[in-house]
Amino acid sequence: MTLPPDHPSVSTGGVGVLLVNLGTPDAPTPAAVRRYLAEFLSDPRVVEIPRIAWKPILHGIILRTRPAKSAHAYAQVWTQHGSPLAAITAAQARALQARLGADVRVDWAMRYGNPPIATKLQAMAATGCDRILVAPLYPQYSGATTASVMDSVGDALRAMRWQPALRTLPPYYDDPAHIAALEQDIVRQVEALDFVPEVLLLSYHGMPERTLHLGDPYHCQCRKTSRLLGERLAQRLPGMRIETSFQSRFGRAKWLEPATETVLESEAKAGTRGIAVVAPGFAADCVETLEELAIRGREVFQAAGGEHYATLACLNDAAPGMAMLEALVRRELAGWRD
Repeated sequence: MTLPPDHPSVSTGGVGVLLVNLGTPDAPTPAAVRRYLAEFLSDPRVVEIPRIAWKPILHGIILRTRPAKSAHAYAQVWTQHGSPLAAITAAQARALQARLGADVRVDWAMRYGNPPIATKLQAMAATGCDRILVAPLYPQYSGATTASVMDSVGDALRAMRWQPALRTLPPYYDDPAHIAALEQDIVRQVEALDFVPEVLLLSYHGMPERTLHLGDPYHCQCRKTSRLLGERLAQRLPGMRIETSFQSRFGRAKWLEPATETVLESEAKAGTRGIAVVAPGFAADCVETLEELAIRGREVFQAAGGEHYATLACLNDAAPGMAMLEALVRRELAGWRD
């Protein structure tokens, strides 16, 4: 069939991969942090309190007091490239693009803040990607993270007349490629330290304990990551004790335990002189690792009598993590890409 001369040019047949991480303010200022927190803490997946009760607390108290404190934390880790999380996620997208080649379009987005998921999905579709793999960079599944990303994807699709076919990257908390990448990267970093840690603390982002009782698999998946990783590290770093904890508590509700700061303090008081901390639930370093763990965690440990403290980097865009991500993405693209 011959197309009429005035038929618009339409690109189709492309394959895309959209990496998605949590989000970040646009600047380390109270105003920018306030905008970011307003979006983040308004998500019912994140705060499971009836809106009628939560809205006055959020706007009347939290958004009046918390932005200045959070902005100070962001300012301590902000880089010449902006937010560490945004810069690293962008670097991961570039590295994955190089590994997959020109016949796959790789881009990145944030669940909260910029760049938005909807904008990036629209842009990928406009360039001819009618098959897109959405890859939430959360190794462990939670309703507050992975499910919230898919809520946002659904909202974006609702506004699109011509929708792409979608696949999603499953949680990879126990994937052998993920455990192997963590093992390789952790061993490399521990062996480069100028002290021998007695304890390796695996710190995951916290969640309210009620999410576990409501059926969220996050806690169990974190524990399985720790168990599998611990089994591998026992062979490579014998004599180093491995513990698990949960950080970033917020509000008065009971959260998953033990708390990271509590473990750091108790270890120091019990006589542990050297400790290393790593966050295997984070695909990229961010304010929670670079400020909460690296700065405040050190203060807690040393104030309680500890001496040697190190925070290990996340997988970021280093070779082990990118090889793992490439393997996972290629698996999910099977049938879409030769």
